[in-house]
This record gives sequence, structure tokens and C-alpha cells, in this order.
Amino acid sequence: MKLIYKVIPWFFLALFGIEILVVFTPKKDGVLHTREFGRLPVLMNGRIQPMDSVGRNTLLQIRSTGDVPLEMVPSWKFWHHPKKLRSSEWLLEVFFKPELADTRPIFLIHHPDLLEELNLADKGVERSGLRYYTFAQLEPHIGEIQKQGGKARALDDKQRTALDKQVIKLHNAIFVYQMMKAAARPPSWFDFEKDLATFEKGMPAGMEAMRARDAGKSFDQAVMKQFWEPVTEFFQLAKDPNAGQMYPLVIPPFRADQKHEDWTSLGQALIDSIRDEQIGQPIKYLATMASAYAQDRPTEFNNAVASYREWLDQKGFAAQIKKGNEEFFYNDTKSFLHAIIIYIAGFVLAGAGLLTMSAAPALSESLRRSSFWLLILGGAVHTFGLIFRMYLESRPPVTNLYSSAVFIGWGAMVLGIFLERIYKLGIGSLMGSLVGFITLFIAHNLALGGDTMEMMRAVLDTNFWLATHVVTITLGYSATFAAGFLALVYIFLGLFTPLLGKLPVTKTGGTARPQLEVGKSLAKMVYAIVCFATLFSFIGTVLGGIWADQSWGRFWGWDPKENGALLIVLWNAVLLHARWGGLVRDRGLMTLAVFGNVITAFSWFGVNMLGIGLHSYGFMDAAFRWLVLFIGTQLIVIALGMLPLKFWRSFQTSAKGSGTTGPASGKTATSPAGA
Repeated sequence: MKLIYKVIPWFFLALFGIEILVVFTPKKDGVLHTREFGRLPVLMNGRIQPMDSVGRNTLLQIRSTGDVPLEMVPSWKFWHHPKKLRSSEWLLEVFFKPELADTRPIFLIHHPDLLEELNLADKGVERSGLRYYTFAQLEPHIGEIQKQGGKARALDDKQRTALDKQVIKLHNAIFVYQMMKAAARPPSWFDFEKDLATFEKGMPAGMEAMRARDAGKSFDQAVMKQFWEPVTEFFQLAKDPNAGQMYPLVIPPFRADQKHEDWTSLGQALIDSIRDEQIGQPIKYLATMASAYAQDRPTEFNNAVASYREWLDQKGFAAQIKKGNEEFFYNDTKSFLHAIIIYIAGFVLAGAGLLTMSAAPALSESLRRSSFWLLILGGAVHTFGLIFRMYLESRPPVTNLYSSAVFIGWGAMVLGIFLERIYKLGIGSLMGSLVGFITLFIAHNLALGGDTMEMMRAVLDTNFWLATHVVTITLGYSATFAAGFLALVYIFLGLFTPLLGKLPVTKTGGTARPQLEVGKSLAKMVYAIVCFATLFSFIGTVLGGIWADQSWGRFWGWDPKENGALLIVLWNAVLLHARWGGLVRDRGLMTLAVFGNVITAFSWFGVNMLGIGLHSYGFMDAAFRWLVLFIGTQLIVIALGMLPLKFWRSFQTSAKGSGTTGPASGKTATSPAGA
């Protein structure tokens, strides 16, 4: 058994380590080079990104997933991975095989009354098990969706019900999908390559007829009609006010008078080609890709992709190609998703190790070491994703709500590793894994709004303050959450287990671990982390005031976000003063630390739901019910923490062991000190 206990940590480390190696191993394309297509650079949302990011972010907005499952697999078959349409493959279908893309179940409708409200349920639209619908199913009812969406948009934000918000979301999803279908191929040109060649051949005669018409001379009506019909469509695509935001700008600058950043939409590029009386080469490559893909000619498709990449390199777009390759790799590895999986496993092992401390100390130690190594492995994957994202953006780690969630989880992970190295109880691993998982899960849901690497607002476009104020205050958030979650562990262990007392002496590696009191150790952890949180929250708030003075001409304006930051500083100060003044002992410290979760969650997310203030970056209301639910659970835990000691199992066990008649005093010889 001793040998097995020694092997268990290495087994889990090897298991998840092999998975990460497989994930990071370069993958090859199949017959059709869809991955190479996914690496091609485009301009969207003000930044260069690969086609894969365009598809992934669009799918996240529409479907809330980054790919499209092609088969239904029962949840109990957890070992079977369903076939999926990756983001690049789905985008290819939308661009060049829209009739097939229309049959993919991508539109998520999860409100129970939405179909009835839109009068869709009785018009032939069948409800699928996962509540995903195809464009072909919804297309006959787009008029009704637009009507209901218009009504919902006309309402004030405070008047909109959950149903209204779901209607608006569906309306937006359909609009985005239709925009994507027209982004890389004129909708009326089903054979892009052939139709483009025909148009180019007839362009001189068409231009001549147009000039004759404008000069009031006679012209060939048939030639003019044949030429002008597609030109009208080009103008409609080019003049769309949303083209610069909703469309990926797929055509790089190919004219002599254009700059490297002057990427354009397909419609505008075709109009520019007409003015030059010559079709731009990037358009021809795109047309070849479109027709070859639509007609299942993989060799021609692959050659067109390779030729286009070569053309980009020759024209000085090496940096854009490099950016596309690197961000594709970032998307492909999905480091934060794999970190979540490892964190969950580490949390389970750490929890099992805590619960078996008294009954099976040797097994508990083996599980503790396993969870610690998984926390390090998950933290390494998390760190890789964080640093690689910073490299892609050329920014400090925190630039928006999404990146703040990633960074808060990272900070908690680092604190967990340090705590575990010092105390070796499994509690540091438990906290680091739990907070890391929760914050990365929050980040995943924040990514459903679209591109998480969007361009910075002018007032935020300063790496100095992003690297000082934002990073410092986010570390304060992270530390306050870490203290709060350790306090949760204290309360649950005290109420439902006898583990707050002294641990039995165990040997690790031939060395006896010193006898520790879990409750006292937890109190030391929370106290130290609150000191850290107070320092960083205070410094971050002061730095924010200096930044505000430089940006807006005032140090402090009682803005909601500023007030939220001040609340964290004040609450941590209250907690420390209550401890220093002897107003609270260990249990009081823990209940105050749990309420720190409430303060921090409100300061982090709640103020963004108020819809007011100068710090109006990423207002959101979708998470309101989750915030209320989180706050409610924290208040319940606080109430549990204030229960009399006779309800605490750890105190009951201690009292019985000491021969006392009751634990109310909390001062028995073996009771958790300071309770």
C-alpha cells in the first residue's frame, strides 16, 4: 500500500501531463487544409486576427460554444467524444456553402416561452433536445422575429423582461449570421470563381456603357444591365454601416495608394477593382477558394490557400501572417479550458484528502500531494494562456472584465501554491483549484459576448496604468476572494467534520509532519492574505485616483467603480482592526472574510450593472441573477458561521475528547484555539 500511495501522485500528474502534451502537439490538416485557412489573417473589430478567431467568436455569440457538434451523444457516455465542426470548418461553410451551414443547429433558444411568444411553436418549428435550431428552421419566421425584436429594443432597459432580452439576443444572432454569409462571397454569385471571371471579362464593355449613359449617349442596354446588377450588390455590401464592425474585412490592401492597415470588405474591394478596371489578386484567390470548397475540389482549395499566403508574404504582410498563426495556436490549444479540467480534478483530490485526514492519514497525504501537483500543472497551463494572451495583445494581463477573471484566478492559484508549500494541509490546493476553476468559468461566459481582445478605449490605452493600477487592484480582488474562500473551508469543516482540531502525526518521505491545528492554520492563512489584500487594494485605489486625475482632472469623484474599490479597502481594514482589537477571534474573522466575497463581487461585477459612471467599460446585466445567487449563498454561509458552538461538529468532538460537558466556552484543552 505504501508503494501505491507513492505512485498515486505521479499517476495523476502523468495522466494530465500526457493530455497537455497531446493538446500542444502540432496537428496536421486532413485532405482539405481547413486549419491553414483558419490561420489566414483578416481585420475585424479593429485588429488583425485569424479566420479561426472570426468563426470562434461568432459561434460564441450565436451558439455559446466554440464549435458545432455533429452528433448527439447521451451524457452518460462521457468517454465518447462527439464529432464536431471546428470553428474554421463552420466558417468555411457559412462563407462558401451557406445552404449546408443553414442546416446546422447553432441558434440557442433557452427561454421556455420564447417560441410561443414569437408564434413559432405552432408553425412547424420543432423543439430539439438541446434547444438549438437551424437557420433553415427559423428563416420562414424572420419577419416575426424582427418585429418582436424591434418591440423589445424600443423598451427601456429597466422595462425589458427576461423574455425580451432573449428575443433581442436571437434577433442579434440571426443578424450576425446573415452578415457573415455575405462577408466573403457576393450572395448572388453561387460559383464565385466563374462569376468573377465572367464579370471581369465583361467589365470593359460595362464601363464603356456606363460612361456613355452618364454622357447622355446611346449604349447597349443588355450590357449595361448585366454589368450594373452585380455592381449594385457590391455597393449595398460596401455601404452597409455595420460593414466595418460586423463583417470581417477579408481583403488586404492591394492598390498602390493603400496602407498596410487599409483592409476592406469584399464589396468595397470589388468597387475599387472596378475603378482600377482590374480585379485585385486577393479577390481572385478568395474566389478560387470559394468555388473549390463549394465544389469539393480539395487540391485546388489547398493550392489557393497556399498561393494566397505566399502573395501576402511577398507583399509585406509577414507580421499579419505571423499574428494569424500565433492566435490560431492560442485558440487551438484552449489552455484555459484544460486548466479548468485540471483544477476540477485537483479540487476533488484535495477535498478527498481533507475528508480522509483522520480515517486514513497515509491515503490523505497521497491525495494531498496529488492535488498539489495538479494545482502546479493547472497553474502552468493557466500561466501559459495568460502570458501568451499578453503577448498577442502586447498588453499587461488585465484589459477588460474577461482578462480580469483570468488574472484573479491566476493570483488565487499562486497564493494556493504558496500556502500549500507552507502548511501542507491540502487547503491551499483546495482554495487555489476552486477559485481558479470558478474564475476561468466566469471568463468563459464573459467570452460569449464576442471578441475578448477588442481594441482599447482611448482613456484605457495606456500600458503604464494598465500594468500598475489595474494589475495591483486586481491582485487585491484576488487576495480578498482567496481569503473568503478559505473562510468558507473553515466554516464547512467546523460545522460538518471534526477536522478543525489537531491533525494526527504522519510521515512523508520518512519525515514526521509536525502536529498542526487545522483551524488555527486556516486563521493564520486568512489573516495573512487579508493583510496582503488590504495593501494591494489600497495602493491600487490610490494609483487609480492618480490615473483619474491625469485623465479627467480630478483625483476622486465618488464614481460607482471608485466607491466599489474603496469598499474593499474599508472592509479589509474593518476586518483587521476587529482582529487587532480583540473584537473577533477565529470564527469572527472567518465570517467577516466571507462577507469580503460579497463586497468584492459587488465591486467587481455589481457596479457594472448600474449603468452609470465614467468607468462604463463593459456594462452587463446578464450575470445579475448569478451575482444575486452568489451573494445569497455567502449570506447563508455567514449565518451558518454564526451558529452556536454546540452545532459545530469540530467543537463537539473536541469537547468530548477533553472530558468537558459542553463546548460552549470554546476553551477546552483540545478545542480549536481561538474559536
